Amino acid sequence: MVRPQWAAQRMLDDGHQRPVTHGVDAEVDPRTAERAADRLQLQFGAVLEPHYFRFVILLRRSPADPIVQPGSGGGPVVVYRANLARTDDPTCVAGAVAQYPEDRGWFERHVPSVHGHGDGIPLAQQPTQRAPPDTPQVPLTPLSIPCPSTNSLRGVTGNAAGTAGSVDVDAIVIGSGPNGLVAANLLVDAGWSVLVLESQPEPGGAVRSGRYVDPEFVSDHCSAFYPLAAASPVIKQLELEKHGLRWLHAPTVLAHPFSDGRCATLFRDVDATAAAADALAAGDGDAWRRLHAVWQQVNPALLKAIVTPFPPIKAGLRLGANLRLAGGLRFARFAMLPVRRLAEEEFRGDAAMLLAGNSLHADLSPQEPLSGMYGWILAMLGHSVGFPVPAGGAGELSGAMIRRLEAAGGQLICNKRVTEVLIRENRAVGVRTSDGEEFSAAKAILADVPATSLYGNLVRWSDLPTRLSDDIRRFQWDWATFKVDWALSKPVPWTAEAARSAGTVHVGDSMDDLTRYSAQIAMGEVPSKPFLLVGQMTTADPSRSPAGTESLWAYTHVPQRVRSDAGPDNITGSWDDGETQAMADRIEAHIETFAPGFRDCIKARVAHSPFAMDAENASLERGALGGGTAALHQQLFFRPTPGLARAETPIAGLFLASASAHPGGGVHGACGSNAARAALADNNPVGRLVAVPARALLRRVMQGG
Repeated sequence: MVRPQWAAQRMLDDGHQRPVTHGVDAEVDPRTAERAADRLQLQFGAVLEPHYFRFVILLRRSPADPIVQPGSGGGPVVVYRANLARTDDPTCVAGAVAQYPEDRGWFERHVPSVHGHGDGIPLAQQPTQRAPPDTPQVPLTPLSIPCPSTNSLRGVTGNAAGTAGSVDVDAIVIGSGPNGLVAANLLVDAGWSVLVLESQPEPGGAVRSGRYVDPEFVSDHCSAFYPLAAASPVIKQLELEKHGLRWLHAPTVLAHPFSDGRCATLFRDVDATAAAADALAAGDGDAWRRLHAVWQQVNPALLKAIVTPFPPIKAGLRLGANLRLAGGLRFARFAMLPVRRLAEEEFRGDAAMLLAGNSLHADLSPQEPLSGMYGWILAMLGHSVGFPVPAGGAGELSGAMIRRLEAAGGQLICNKRVTEVLIRENRAVGVRTSDGEEFSAAKAILADVPATSLYGNLVRWSDLPTRLSDDIRRFQWDWATFKVDWALSKPVPWTAEAARSAGTVHVGDSMDDLTRYSAQIAMGEVPSKPFLLVGQMTTADPSRSPAGTESLWAYTHVPQRVRSDAGPDNITGSWDDGETQAMADRIEAHIETFAPGFRDCIKARVAHSPFAMDAENASLERGALGGGTAALHQQLFFRPTPGLARAETPIAGLFLASASAHPGGGVHGACGSNAARAALADNNPVGRLVAVPARALLRRVMQGG
């Protein structure tokens, strides 16, 4: 077996790639190597026609060193995520990861064969499952998702070996998340030929589902309830119901129970919600009706303004006409209010927790500007469209978009990881994938990837304005996420009866608890009493699990960089199996406070640490769900960096279509729609009259001039 020598090129936090060459005996600092931003290119032996695979790589300097997990700091060499170049020599494939016999045996037990699977098999930290106490625990079990010969979604074809011939199309969309699929659909509607390239074995990005907890239970990998999708004019125009999408609703939209058995409750009916608010504090029902009256005054112009390219001239004029001058000024103040201040001004009791809990769907603390607006919009959408779920699982929303795309002639190839955008004379003309294949785009390339992945990674810094690298270094991710899925033998026994019929449940006892939770995250502490967003999926969609059971999930946020643990478990942020299980136990104990006997209902659980979410979907930086912070300093013309708040990039023909662009996170499709509209305008003589000077202005802004 060849003793592997390896060379690394690491993406540092400042966004610049710097070559770092080491021999096999060199050390890598675990504190830096664990970062998901690190990208190490490893070559072992003579590389012949390399095919790249994403691995968690564990190397040791000698057989005496222990095998360690990413982020544990327990050994000399830890690499969190890397690309492995494979040779045609089978011994070199195994030997690359298994320098020593002990390593080889570990990988043979826990890593499936890589031969014949093609590009893109993710081998990373698997979500850990609960097992009886006497079950031996494997230190690190890689997650293996086999590349299918045909995609698991109906009507979707994939290329298992990644051998599709080069395709010349009008547009290439990088990534098949909801924004990428919306963009692709709008472009095929305009008569363009479109190719979507997805790095993962299955399309959909964060909008997917599967039976990974229990064979009889359907669980959603990430997003689950879709008020923004149901209300979005962008997604409405796709008419996905004609392609198999069917929305379902729980009897109650949202519940926020308290430990004393009381409950703030949101119904589709405004009067029923107001009555529940009055039950908590007399007079708060009228306060809720006042907030709803404001919604009726500004909607749908407000939603249209949010999801259209910036500046939203038509929608803004319509919104201004509805409000007039005095009303507009007061609404502007209202929009800026922190949710804590909004609660103090409008409510006497705890009905305001419906707004506060909704604001924490984003990374906005109760004291931050915009948090009141964010919580208010989601609550009002609960009246307008509910918090619906796709019948059969979140994957059916992606499936409907894919079926629509392919029916119109669009193409989708999975297991095709784009590694470079090809640029000639400052124009994007195609892409290169990890297996060396090139695809040409005659008109546009739309990137449904984070801005941090597009700039300096897919596009070299030498092709970009000089100031942009510094701006990207300042890009702020939203909070990391920790998620648990459960298969329950019966529904959650909430003390508050109203919570039992709700699809979505917020768990946090008071505004002060929510403030303390967000403050702990801001200080880098793992929260001691995590605010939980809980989804009772069988309550909303009975097909998700057998009758009398519940398919349940909950997530909470944790710091991107953990400094300490505000709880008792000394969680360090390594998120190894011990820390993952400890955090899952903390979440269960918190639910138990509001639902005694909850733990007795658990048949199985799967816990997803921030590292596990990142490994499964590279666009979710340690589980960051919003594509970047929702805070005011990174919105509008500050998103993703100071610029024009539009999908155009400094490169002609290249458009940012992800949640890193305006208007940001949420399954509303606006980022993809804005990118598609910009691409169409760029290829229209009239549209170019605006697009060309706008791009020149953008480059000037990014040059710092």
